[in-house]
Amino acid sequence: MKSNNELVEKKGGLKKKFGQFSTWVTKATGSPSAFFIALLVVVVWALTGPIFNFSETWQLVINTGTTIITFLMIFVIQQSQNKETLALHLKLNELIAANEFTSNRLVDSEELTEEELLVIKKYYKRLASITKQEDSIFTSHSVDEAGEDSKRKK
Repeated sequence: MKSNNELVEKKGGLKKKFGQFSTWVTKATGSPSAFFIALLVVVVWALTGPIFNFSETWQLVINTGTTIITFLMIFVIQQSQNKETLALHLKLNELIAANEFTSNRLVDSEELTEEELLVIKKYYKRLASITKQEDSIFTSHSVDEAGEDSKRKK
C-alpha cells in the first residue's frame, strides 16, 4: 500500500505535468502555424465534399472532430488561464505590499466577494472625484489620504 506522501507526490507530479502540457498546448495552438494547419484541414475537408457527395458522414467527420477538439481545449486553456491569473495576482500583491503609499487592503482582493469589491469600487470613485478637483493628479495616494486632504483643504 502506498503512503500518503507517495500519493501526494504522484498527484503533484501529474498536476505539474498537466500544467506544463497545457502551457505548451496553449502556446502551440495560439500560433500562426496552428491556425494555418486548422485552415488547411477545413479546406481539405471542404474539397472532399464532392467526392463523398456531401453526405451526412462527411459532415459528421468535421462536426465530431471540431467538437472533440473544442471540448478538450476548454480544459487546457482554462488551466493556463488560471496559472497566468494567479501569477498576475501575485505580482500585483507584491507591488501593493512594496509601496508604502498603497493600501494593503487590496492585497489578495481576488478572494473578496463581489459585494465587497463593489464597496471598494465606491471608495475609488470617491478618490477619483476628489482627485479631479486637484491641480495635480499626484496629490492623493489613497482613499484615506484623499479624504483627509479634502477635509483639511476645506
